[in-house]
Amino acid sequence: MKVVCELCPKKCALNQGEAGNCRARVNLDGELVAITYGFPCALHVDPIEKKPLFHFLPGSRAFSIATAGCNLHCLNCQNWEISQANPDQVRSFRMPPKQVIRAARKLKCKSIAYTYTDPVIFYEYTLDTSRLAREQGIRNVLVTAGYINHKPLKELCKYTDAANIDLKGFSDKFYQTVCNATLRPVLNSLVTAKECGVEVEVTNLLLPTLNDSDEMISNLCHWVKSNLGEDTPLHFSRFSPRYKMRNLPPTPIATIEKARQLAKSAGLKYVYAGNVLNSEWASTFCPGCDKKLVRRAGVSFLGSKLKNGKCPHCGKAIEGVW
Repeated sequence: MKVVCELCPKKCALNQGEAGNCRARVNLDGELVAITYGFPCALHVDPIEKKPLFHFLPGSRAFSIATAGCNLHCLNCQNWEISQANPDQVRSFRMPPKQVIRAARKLKCKSIAYTYTDPVIFYEYTLDTSRLAREQGIRNVLVTAGYINHKPLKELCKYTDAANIDLKGFSDKFYQTVCNATLRPVLNSLVTAKECGVEVEVTNLLLPTLNDSDEMISNLCHWVKSNLGEDTPLHFSRFSPRYKMRNLPPTPIATIEKARQLAKSAGLKYVYAGNVLNSEWASTFCPGCDKKLVRRAGVSFLGSKLKNGKCPHCGKAIEGVW
């Protein structure tokens, strides 16, 4: 009996024994089964800044988990060894939701991050773990491409505290060519997460010649401001050659600077740069008086001057969970 997966926009129609495009969801005897449930292939304690989340519990640690597979197939994927692998091709560990919670508490992590591949494809595992974490006072963080349908995302957002959602480019052509996906569902996910009260930050990895034109960057920035708000943190990330895009050069630093200026011109208040050695581009400045409030170097937290989430100099409230 054929089964249609309703989790993401690809809506894979699966025959008996067939896996979906993500390779992690299989039709077993007419039932859709997430075969990686409880079997993460990656476990790590990360600074929350690595996600990157700069306006959410700065200086804290996140217990990070992932399972094999992904419903996108980005040609530049940095975790392709696990995201583009079949579950039986990678080493996994048995860790049901209760054990994830115990590990996070033992390691003194304030949050659990569902990350590295994409929590969309280990949705049930993420959802069940998130429910338990919420009960135990542990926060939940999604690091995702946001390629998920509205109904399952809205349910997951009930238990999600923060999310960094990749907005990989601002054209359907880019998404189809580079990611094997489409743009509109990602935009819908960003709006849905924001409407559900999730602390949303956005990352845009700049790929030379593919998504780094002034027009595309400017359009992306204006969309973020209009649909998510001027206080939404936006991270421009520098590309380095990997996976199937080793032919491209690293993103020029000048392109990162241009993107930052375009974002500020669009009216965004918190603009950051990743994968670059510039502490000023990683630090948080008050949009009211321009004083440096949160110091970072790369993904290292160096200190905060915030007082109850406000600038001590001018009193302006700074967006985030501090």
